[in-house]
Amino acid sequence: MMGYLRTSLLLAALTALFMGAGFMLGGEGGMIIALMVAVGMNLFAYWNSDKMVLRMYGAREVTRTEQPEFYDMVQVLANQAELPMPKVYIVDEDQPNAFATGRNPENAAVAATTGLLRRLNSNEVAGVMAHELAHVKNRDTLIMTITATIAGALSMLANFALFFGGNRNNPMGIIGVILVMILAPLAAMMVQMAISRTREYEADRIGAEICGQPLWLASALDKLEQSAKRIDNIKAEDNPATAHMFIVNPLHAKRMDNLFSTHPNMQNRIERLQALAGEMPSAPTPSAQGGGVSPGPVKRSGRSSSVPHTRETQTRRGPWS
Repeated sequence: MMGYLRTSLLLAALTALFMGAGFMLGGEGGMIIALMVAVGMNLFAYWNSDKMVLRMYGAREVTRTEQPEFYDMVQVLANQAELPMPKVYIVDEDQPNAFATGRNPENAAVAATTGLLRRLNSNEVAGVMAHELAHVKNRDTLIMTITATIAGALSMLANFALFFGGNRNNPMGIIGVILVMILAPLAAMMVQMAISRTREYEADRIGAEICGQPLWLASALDKLEQSAKRIDNIKAEDNPATAHMFIVNPLHAKRMDNLFSTHPNMQNRIERLQALAGEMPSAPTPSAQGGGVSPGPVKRSGRSSSVPHTRETQTRRGPWS
């Protein structure tokens, strides 16, 4: 509940910042124009953002025939989360990572890179996909789309600040123009990153509840972070505004959890999941082989089912090697 409250407050602050920038540049008329621009951009992003992102990363949709184990895993987890079956995509990218997109659960899509399916065992893949389904369940894809749109529109206003600054309705003159040009994009970036980190923590928690095994996700996050440091994601580097969508930062960012980080500190995330595992009696302990964890039942609302898994061998690290 606190996570949702914080997100709501941050979104309100970002909207107020955007309208305030419009007011400083053009008075009441500028504020109204800024609001109309924000609404228009949000409507466009609402209907088209998922297609744009999937196309940007060259994601290809897969069926049960092409990827039976991966597809069935997503379907079982979606059932556990009480969600409609999302479209399943694979991105031909060596860096192990994943993201979710879509304007609502009925039009959602989850995507995993080939590097993720190759480097993680089936338990860890299940933990990652449960995290992405948590984003869908929480409607984080829509929240972050709106956030990114408003932040982008605010940066656009800042770029045209000198042009709008000549308006006689500007209540602060050239000082207001300079403040908007310098401080508004910076403040928007800080708020956007804070919202992103808040939603990642919440998706970790809900995702662990969906698959019933917090340590699956904890083990996956550790492997993903180590790989992301060594393997470049060129498309993400070229489109840094989409970095917040991924389960781990695809960019080569600093380890510290600071104001400009799109993702929480990884150690903080792992420690929270380990603490959550200690509160769940059915949570398994890490197995000795491959850094994974022993498979176990998924329990939710009095029901019990099993996430599909494949036993690892020395020659096969996961079901999609």
